[in-house]
Amino acid sequence: MKVGIKGAGVAGLALAYELVSRGVQVELLEKHKDLTASASWLAGGMLAPWCERESAEEDVLRLGQASLGWWSKVLPGQVRHNGTLVVAAPRDTGELSRFASRTCGFTWLDADALGAHEPDLAGRFAKGLHFAGEAHLDPRQALTALRAKLSESGARIRFEAQHFTAATDLVADCTGMASPDPQLRPVRGEMLILHAPDVSLSRPVRFLHPRIPVYVVPRDNGVFMVGATMIESGDRGAVSVRSTMELLNAAYSLHPGFAEAKIIETGAGLRPAYSDNLPRLTFSGNTLSMNGFYRHGFLLAPHFAIEAADRIFQHLQEKTLEANH
Repeated sequence: MKVGIKGAGVAGLALAYELVSRGVQVELLEKHKDLTASASWLAGGMLAPWCERESAEEDVLRLGQASLGWWSKVLPGQVRHNGTLVVAAPRDTGELSRFASRTCGFTWLDADALGAHEPDLAGRFAKGLHFAGEAHLDPRQALTALRAKLSESGARIRFEAQHFTAATDLVADCTGMASPDPQLRPVRGEMLILHAPDVSLSRPVRFLHPRIPVYVVPRDNGVFMVGATMIESGDRGAVSVRSTMELLNAAYSLHPGFAEAKIIETGAGLRPAYSDNLPRLTFSGNTLSMNGFYRHGFLLAPHFAIEAADRIFQHLQEKTLEANH
């Protein structure tokens, strides 16, 4: 049995892993020269189903919780289980209460408890929320490691490729905004990568603001990802001055040490989304589409990859039985 997968973002790589684990031969095509062209490369890497529930459907919480352990199992040592902090400026404490009212799985922290969790934020906020069950990873390290693991397992991964080398029993489309599905819409996201050696955080921090909530995600060696805008637009251009200023102002408001940070990267990408902002699995003949992950790629890709792989494996088995009869 051979399955061809189009798209080497987090969805395509996760599906390839699940299929290879079931003994299916996989060839994965990516039309770009490497992994950096996918929206997944620009992700924050937050595994935060409870926080995401604040603005998402119940399915994101339920399916995201089920996916949390997948990354630790597949890429041991890469997931940091330090939870998430949510804070707001004194003038925006109403936003903190509103956020809390729309989700669960948190504990309230006072100023002392906040400082105990993140010493660099001591004395800066009167209260906050701690989502202890959440985690995060570096998406670029995760994508690279997943690609390497697939290659070691015998999957064939080809870049700058449009056509499979041999006939396939089924094709899975995981190409995001490159998918032919007309129901997908683009949601533009912009982010910054900062080097801020004067700031130390051990977990993602969401800084609430009525207009543009921002998250700051720590990576290694004093590097932080700051994101992200959500703009209903198909513009693939560079990050705007307005967005850059808003993201930088939010980072500085979180911690003044970001004033001395160096901007080492800016990025803008298009998140593929359906009208309900939830992914979809659809079969049409011998083609499966798994797209529409919006801002939940790393959080929801494991669940949908498992479901898609099960359905594909069953589909191929049924075809084999039919052929034998």
